[in-house]
Amino acid sequence: MLHDSSDEDEGGGKGGGADKKVPPINRAVAALNRPTANHVNTGSPSLTTKSEHSSPTLKTTPSHFSPQPNFHAPSTPTQRTLPKIPTSANNSPSVSLRSSTNTNLFPETNNPSMVFNTDTTSIKSDDSSTLSEGHLHPSQQQQQQQQHGSVTKTRSQQPTTTTSNANTSNLSKTLATTTSSSTGTTSSSTGIPIDRAPSPSPSLISEREREENERVERELELKRKRLQIYVFICRCIACPFNSKQSSDMARKHLKITLVQYGVIKERFLAFLNGKTHIEADEAFINAVRSYYEVFLKSERVGKMVQSGGSCSDDFRDVFRINIEKRVRSLPDIDSLKISKDTVLTLWMSKFDAIYRGQDQDLDNSNRRLSKANYMSTSAELIMSKEQLYDMFQNVLSIKKFEHQFPKAYAQLDNNDEQAATIRRELDGRMKQAESLQRQRGLMPKFVHKEMDTLFVDELKKSINDLMSNLESLPVRGGSEQKPLRSKRGPSHSRHGSSSSSGMHSSTKSLHNDGNLDDSEAGLSKLAFVLNFNVNITCKEVRGLKSIPTNRIVYCTMEVEGGEKYRTEHAEAGKPVWESLAEFPTNQILPIIKVKLYMENPGILSLDDNKLGKLSLQIDPTFNKTNWWIDMVKCKNTLTDELKVKLDVRMEKPQNLKMCGWCYARGKNVWKSWKRRYYALVQVSQYCFATCSYREKKSEPTEMMPLEGYTVDYAEPDNGLVMQDAKYFFKAVREGDVVTFATNEENERHSWVQALYRATGQSHKPTPPITATNKSSQGTTAAGQKDQQDADRSKKLGFDEYIQSDPCKFDHHDLFKTLQTGWLSPGQSYVLEEYCSRYGVRGCLRHLYYLNDLLDRAEQGFMIDPQLLHYSYVFCASHVSGSRPDSSASTVTMEEKDRFNEIKERLRQFLEHQVTSFRFSFPFGRPEGALKATLSLLERVLTKDISAPISREDIRFFIRKCLENAAYTNYTRVSDQAKIEGERESQQQNDNETIYNTDDSPRKKIDDLIHLAELCIELLQQDSEHYQEAFQQYNDLLIEHEEIFWSLFAVDMEHVIDQQPIESWDSFPLFQLLNDYLRVHDSLSNGRFHQQLRDTFAPLVIRYVDLMESCIAQSIHKGFEKENWKARTRGCATSEDMLWKLDALQCFIRDLHWPDEMFGEHLEKRLKQMASDMIEACGKRVSRHFEIWIKKGGLIGGTSSDYLLPSECCVMVNVILDCKAQALKLCALHSGDLHQYHTRIDEYLEKILGDMSRALIQKLVSVLDSVLKKLSRYDEGSFFAQILSLAKPINEDGQAYVSCINANLEQLRQKVSDEIFTLNIFEEWYRQQTHFIFTWLGERTEISLHPYQLACLLLIVKKTHGSFELQGVQEKDLNSQAYTTIIQRLHFEETANAVK
Repeated sequence: MLHDSSDEDEGGGKGGGADKKVPPINRAVAALNRPTANHVNTGSPSLTTKSEHSSPTLKTTPSHFSPQPNFHAPSTPTQRTLPKIPTSANNSPSVSLRSSTNTNLFPETNNPSMVFNTDTTSIKSDDSSTLSEGHLHPSQQQQQQQQHGSVTKTRSQQPTTTTSNANTSNLSKTLATTTSSSTGTTSSSTGIPIDRAPSPSPSLISEREREENERVERELELKRKRLQIYVFICRCIACPFNSKQSSDMARKHLKITLVQYGVIKERFLAFLNGKTHIEADEAFINAVRSYYEVFLKSERVGKMVQSGGSCSDDFRDVFRINIEKRVRSLPDIDSLKISKDTVLTLWMSKFDAIYRGQDQDLDNSNRRLSKANYMSTSAELIMSKEQLYDMFQNVLSIKKFEHQFPKAYAQLDNNDEQAATIRRELDGRMKQAESLQRQRGLMPKFVHKEMDTLFVDELKKSINDLMSNLESLPVRGGSEQKPLRSKRGPSHSRHGSSSSSGMHSSTKSLHNDGNLDDSEAGLSKLAFVLNFNVNITCKEVRGLKSIPTNRIVYCTMEVEGGEKYRTEHAEAGKPVWESLAEFPTNQILPIIKVKLYMENPGILSLDDNKLGKLSLQIDPTFNKTNWWIDMVKCKNTLTDELKVKLDVRMEKPQNLKMCGWCYARGKNVWKSWKRRYYALVQVSQYCFATCSYREKKSEPTEMMPLEGYTVDYAEPDNGLVMQDAKYFFKAVREGDVVTFATNEENERHSWVQALYRATGQSHKPTPPITATNKSSQGTTAAGQKDQQDADRSKKLGFDEYIQSDPCKFDHHDLFKTLQTGWLSPGQSYVLEEYCSRYGVRGCLRHLYYLNDLLDRAEQGFMIDPQLLHYSYVFCASHVSGSRPDSSASTVTMEEKDRFNEIKERLRQFLEHQVTSFRFSFPFGRPEGALKATLSLLERVLTKDISAPISREDIRFFIRKCLENAAYTNYTRVSDQAKIEGERESQQQNDNETIYNTDDSPRKKIDDLIHLAELCIELLQQDSEHYQEAFQQYNDLLIEHEEIFWSLFAVDMEHVIDQQPIESWDSFPLFQLLNDYLRVHDSLSNGRFHQQLRDTFAPLVIRYVDLMESCIAQSIHKGFEKENWKARTRGCATSEDMLWKLDALQCFIRDLHWPDEMFGEHLEKRLKQMASDMIEACGKRVSRHFEIWIKKGGLIGGTSSDYLLPSECCVMVNVILDCKAQALKLCALHSGDLHQYHTRIDEYLEKILGDMSRALIQKLVSVLDSVLKKLSRYDEGSFFAQILSLAKPINEDGQAYVSCINANLEQLRQKVSDEIFTLNIFEEWYRQQTHFIFTWLGERTEISLHPYQLACLLLIVKKTHGSFELQGVQEKDLNSQAYTTIIQRLHFEETANAVK
């Protein structure tokens, strides 16, 4: 861009200081100038401008040393050569370029071995250790001169080759000196001592040595460039007037480093291992374990931390989102008195304690300390100037001691000096713009020819805006009424008659020839009325011995013309006060009065007695503390001596830059040579005036505006020298010379420096070297400080950087080097000031920034898309001519070409970001970054900023990115699951997976299930963290998921085809995938879901067929070998059958088959299968029951010792169990619910009825046999008399009762269904009672034998009690038949008793 290629010395106009002599090596070396022929290597690849996707490098071309400015813009981009920095063994600034952190901020892409080292004594690189061991060989100097001779010849205005040789020799000596101080040797790079240097033969110089010399020269050039940039940056920090640091910055959390990342993982692992004192429940521990395993141990998170894109807030948000999902999914429990929000708050507080390494047993003070020491999340505060200096010292690898020189010599802490520097810079830029207007052919190339005039107008407008900004800075301390500013021309340009002055104005100088009213209306008297504060503290009085100690004394203080203040009362024995009085005044030479009074004790006295007084004139420089001064005694005071101790200070307003007593004489003002009190007053940033004041006056008597004046030291005028006028200086303007004289040298120096800053002149006054100066250096150290700093800076070479004219530099190239990385708010603030102050074009600034950000992104750094978005939109609107400020702006060809290149690079970068969104933005972090990336992508794809891209085009582009993302994500997740084996190198493009044939089918299906779990987890993370960003492309995200699953389907079918036909290990895979897909809003019944259903449908049918055959065979073979041992609910065969039926139905039901029709078909088939199997089981059990119930024959099976076989009870239990399970196994869930259940239930009920009747019939047959035995005792029978001879009691009755009790207990213990058992008991009792009732009814005509009576009484009573105990109801027990039987037996018993 626009730059001045002249390197003339601002003071003397000499070119680059080439004529300066270098002192001997053992002394401090003067400023060493860069060799004019050795500092450029146009053929070096490391100095070429980067045009493709590599990082920007420095490119230099020969610079022309010319006394006249050269605004010519060459055809190729050039870099302005910087002022030279010397190197010295003892006190030279560092020129080595490696920092302690090995940070290379100026990369040389083709020289990877080069490392900047900020060591103060050496210049080394990683690939060379002998370079800094001595001088450059003389032959090296000669060869370098020959190599660059052609370049030297092209410099028409450059000194001769002898100067170049001298400079080269100077550089060699300096390098040798610098090296010797660090290594302790004085040998050259070839090992030859300095005092034995060989002849300068070119044959002795190797190619490697020449390359080393060139590399060292490049390092020196980079060091010079850094130092010069730092000087400009310091000026921007010291006096910003265009931009301000925001006081309402967004919260900026500290980035997490790799070391901190490791510490965080260790803390969470310690918590999980129970090594902390933080109490937590199981739910919180599980949440932390999931967070640790999934997030903290993720490789993507590690890469994000390494790239510098993560902060503590990201780590916290991921955990918060995770636990919110967990806690919100829990059901509400009314009995708990704690809400879910409270749980979340408690969990987050525990997370913070783990994150910061805090235990609950620590006190609050330690917690606060830990929080402050580790990753504080407080917002970034406004940075101080010192913090900004330190920040850019780190950025530019500037050492602390190097910062002290510009700070002291450039007077960074002096706001007046900095404002004057700005005024000189702006004036120089305005001159440059006017010169360019006269030479239009030297302008850069624009996209349109008509932009030439507009370009100059832009420059002038920007400079005028800066002038307005500078002048708008407040100047405090003057009159409350705002002074009128000087009138300006339409363009605000400043031109003066003096060519040496740096301030130019269209306003005429205002002079006052004793009458202020005759001056122009631009300045009023009020502009020079100053506001002061006079502080007087009266502390103590001496000399009151003659006054009684108990008398009261006090003092009064006043500034003449103002209010009066009085101290507190004090006793004369101890007259001590600490009374401070503040007096505001407009007088620059006020008179203060202090009076001492003694209180009159008389009742009728009106006035107190005055003891003494003093009157003192002060000025703004007056400042004394603990000052004893004599008071004038009053007539009636008897003391000999009266003194008062005072603190007097007059506060100077900020717009009073200098004041003091001087002699002056001029042509228009102060025409007589006399002593006056002068003050330099600042009205505004561009308006200064020297005014003379009188005592007790607030307005100046005469004034001289300084616009157009130049100030400098002057030789003493013998005719004007007086006792208090020895040191002279002059203010010169065309047609006027004003001579000043002071009493002291340092006072003159202060006046000259203040006037130099006020005039804004380009020439800096240099104090003359006199014998008085030398002799007074020891006694006037304070006054000579600035001169000493200047001498020291010049001695070390820093004066060239500090005095450099910013207008002669290509600030675009400097800014390109400066603006790197992810800028902090403080950096952005300073760089914004730099751009405004030095005229860096906004478009080029953002293009350089975009180029640097893209370079860093390609190196793996994480870049905030908001930075890219803002810079790109600015550049796009600028190049297209549609800036948001609606102002016409020029567009250069360089800007357009760079923008097109950046646009293509940015498009490719964003395509990569969207394609690898999971790895570019792990877990959706940084927050909102992906959404901002998509928004930026729409901007980049827009061909014309005025016509946005169509939705179809952007959707097509994102569809393509997501398709590639599906393959990328699946490839990585499959590699993680180790499903894919080694890939053949010949098939890398086809991406065919080669499986290890040694793996078993079971191992493959397990790996596939693990892969499916990882795939599901991946898509769940996508839905949780990325779905919001892709909200407007939701259908494309669904298609992305379908493509992802289609890739999985290929591996799935491959593994399933390798499974044996009798293997069912793949069904868990179907359950896992189907459970995920069926509840998914978009993937349910999608392409992959249908493919999954079609793949597993034949397997399910084959599995059901096989299970049906297996169950049928188990029924057939099981019942043939069944031993009818009691089990939990039935026999072994029945339980196995029912379990298989239930397991099969649960398995099919748990599949949640996605096809509703096929699902209903499977359900009906399974229900029908269960009905058939239960029916077959019932038939076989019924057949076996009939066999077992008939066992024992007619005699053994009906005797009174008969016990019902347990096998029969087990068979009953089998049928009961089948009946109980039939509802679950045979009832449908839709349609005709009891289509199969009703039939099987009726069938089983019939079998149970048959079994019940058979059991009762068998048990009643025992009673029948007993009654037959009793029939032999009937009256009149043949056997009655015979059997009576044995005198039986009731043996048959007792035997039957025992049989009844045994069978009741058998049924109660063996039969599982109590209702069924009770029904058998009731029916058994009823039939038994009916059988006895019938038997007695047959014997109504005869009497019962006593034995019969005894047995029947025992049977009836005992069985009644036994059945009652078993739960038979009373109405069934006390039936009519039972009552009749009891009455008959009681009757027979009475009859037998009568006999």
